[in-house]
Amino acid sequence: MAQKAGLSQSAIVRIWHAFGLQPHRVENFNFSKDPQFVEKVRDIVGLYMNPPQRAVVLCVDEKSQVQALNRTQPILPLAPGVPARQSHDYERHGVTSLFAALDVASGVAISGCYRRHRHQEFLRFLEQIEASLPRGLEVHLVMDNYGTHKVKKVRAWLARHPRYHVHFTPTGASWLNLVERLFAEVTQRCVRRGSYTAVRELEKAMLAYLDNRNRDPKPFVWTADADLILGKVERLCERISDSAH
Repeated sequence: MAQKAGLSQSAIVRIWHAFGLQPHRVENFNFSKDPQFVEKVRDIVGLYMNPPQRAVVLCVDEKSQVQALNRTQPILPLAPGVPARQSHDYERHGVTSLFAALDVASGVAISGCYRRHRHQEFLRFLEQIEASLPRGLEVHLVMDNYGTHKVKKVRAWLARHPRYHVHFTPTGASWLNLVERLFAEVTQRCVRRGSYTAVRELEKAMLAYLDNRNRDPKPFVWTADADLILGKVERLCERISDSAH
């Protein structure tokens, strides 16, 4: 750029800094085309920021196809000035799916691992949720639009348990589900930093991490209200429209 503009490199750097430009970075975004996007955003954000009385709000999802990877070399522990190191190549030893329901208010997670990711496993997990919750409370489930959440048998289970109220996130907007933040934490602190020779080892490690977290839970606090989110989306739409022209 300095050569093209006929300026020094230091001048280009000063201009970039002055205007907050970072040409070396590229970020991704996903624009939801859900026709009920606005209504769903207001509904779910309202649950986070103003939860109903005598009710529990659970963010539910599955982290599917979690691989049990065994590093081909032993992981080298950290040392002064040197981070922990692990080999980039690995052996695969199967996959599992982590099911979790995050209590928005307390930060406590109900969790379970299943080798398959079907509506049968989701029904078993719903039964696990039901057995874990006290009677007399309404239950609001925040879930995405994955097919297993909407099959006939799941709808029938929900009909038999009228205290459950389902709130689906907009299509392509999984970031509205707070349990995704929990999954990111499990991935960063447990999955990527481990080496497992069997699926059972991986499952044991993830569930042990969540059990330990439940002993001193820290909820994820949602701070962006619906108007702020929708305002950002509106500005993004305007930029997309301007770029198209």
